[in-house]
Amino acid sequence: MLYQNCCSNVPVYPLDQFLFQEKESPDDIYLRQPINGEWITWTWAQAADESRRIAAMLLSNGLKANDHIAILSKNCAHWVMADLAIMMIGAVSIPIYPTLSSSSIQPILEHSETKAIFIGKLDNYKEQQNGIPSSVQRFGTKTYDTSTGNDWEDLIAKHNPITDIYKWKPEELITIIYTSGTTGKPKGVMHSAGTIGIVLKTVVSELKLNKGIRLFSYLPLSHIAERLAVEMNSFYSKGTISFSESLELFAKNLSDTQPDVFFAVPRIWAKFQEGILKKMPDKKLNTLLKIPIINSLVRNGIKKKLGLSRATHILSAAAPISADLQKWFDKLGINILQVYGMSEDCVYAHFNKIGENRFGTVGKPLPGLSVKFSAEGEICVKSPGNFSGYFKEPELTAEVFDEEGYFKTGDKGQYDKDGYLTITGRVKDQFKTDKGKYISPAPIELKLLENKDIEQVCVVGMGIPMPIALITLSQLGKSKTKEEIINSLSETLKQVNPDLEAYERVTRAIILKEDWTIENGLLTPTMKVKRNEVEKGKLPFYPDWYKVKDIVQWE
Repeated sequence: MLYQNCCSNVPVYPLDQFLFQEKESPDDIYLRQPINGEWITWTWAQAADESRRIAAMLLSNGLKANDHIAILSKNCAHWVMADLAIMMIGAVSIPIYPTLSSSSIQPILEHSETKAIFIGKLDNYKEQQNGIPSSVQRFGTKTYDTSTGNDWEDLIAKHNPITDIYKWKPEELITIIYTSGTTGKPKGVMHSAGTIGIVLKTVVSELKLNKGIRLFSYLPLSHIAERLAVEMNSFYSKGTISFSESLELFAKNLSDTQPDVFFAVPRIWAKFQEGILKKMPDKKLNTLLKIPIINSLVRNGIKKKLGLSRATHILSAAAPISADLQKWFDKLGINILQVYGMSEDCVYAHFNKIGENRFGTVGKPLPGLSVKFSAEGEICVKSPGNFSGYFKEPELTAEVFDEEGYFKTGDKGQYDKDGYLTITGRVKDQFKTDKGKYISPAPIELKLLENKDIEQVCVVGMGIPMPIALITLSQLGKSKTKEEIINSLSETLKQVNPDLEAYERVTRAIILKEDWTIENGLLTPTMKVKRNEVEKGKLPFYPDWYKVKDIVQWE
């Protein structure tokens, strides 16, 4: 029985697991897609039938095993079924972030040698379509108003489902995942069917995920974390996936779903906190939580409103989350487990687990993960999850592996006495001040972000004697007067600086005019700050900001 074997040494690949669920639970609901406020559902059998028909269409259009086929879409039921169809013919999937502009889409499609593309749910297809080369076959969807004249709804009616499904071998390339471009142009991370199978078998076992769980998908499926935590996880744990209809309906869709597993990035946790405090200030909340009977009512009410009343596994990743934010949610009964992984190691890395959660750390290594540190403190890992290389980039691939085959993550960290890992920053994020001191900004930024008036922060200092903080204000901060903000940020610096080395202390807080967003290119699609892009236009102003005596300044 495949599900029982999923944690043994017998290889079980993603498509095998899906086909097993199709056979064992054909009439159980698998996909839930909200359209115009109503939930449209697919059973395992229905999802398999549509995927098989689309696979037949691909074959009839001359596509075959090992061809590269892209998916450009926000998360939706059709994203998963398109991916299944690609796997069913043995082709290689190329997921593309749905927020990318045409100028970013085109080089990925060209570099990846994509032959066809599925176009699904998008906000800006009119502009994005200009980035799709004319040589690439396009398959659209009428459901999401991205019709290409060769559309999903017509294609499933025209083709009969295939029965001869491709048999994957462990070493075969199954996907190329392009990185979100935090530190430069996206790179094509290559993963095999065997790699993904091993990772899922291990994680499902280690996290003790139950069978038949509810999953909620909203972070980009084009990112490795959501792809494995939701889509691939659903195959192995027989999970039901619900999607979000829109940003405006996100809260309602999540509340309607009440998932068992919920995965978010730190910025979303900060937004949740901001929303709670807007309705119930901290002082009032703390008072109510001290009253025995009221305590449970308040906690349960907040969890249900957020959509987390059933959640047993509540995860945070992609960027460091502050221990204080974890503690704040913990008092509400929301125990956030910080985990650590990346595209290159297929998230076969470090996890905090239920009952073994240490705030501020990313947990302990998964079984089979070997870890060592370079002389500079860089974390280097080797495991069955390591990627086979960057597509068409042999020199770049060689650079990121050491002589023993360890992948150099680019992150710095340290273990505590109990084996929990703390990430202390990115190697490339380090900068040197005019005093010749090297500074890792990430730990300082986490301390500053405890101030709820701050939305985002970037600690910088090249070309000046001491660091300064570039800041964008949260909605709460924007609602305050300048005097209140000056007092708030000045007080934060007074609290943070004494715990830092003298050369690390932040001397100025600069409030920028423009927020950092995905749209203006200052955030990655996974909501990480593109430090290089933020600094590009601000570096010339550092000396002037540093010379002004005011601790808090506006750009």
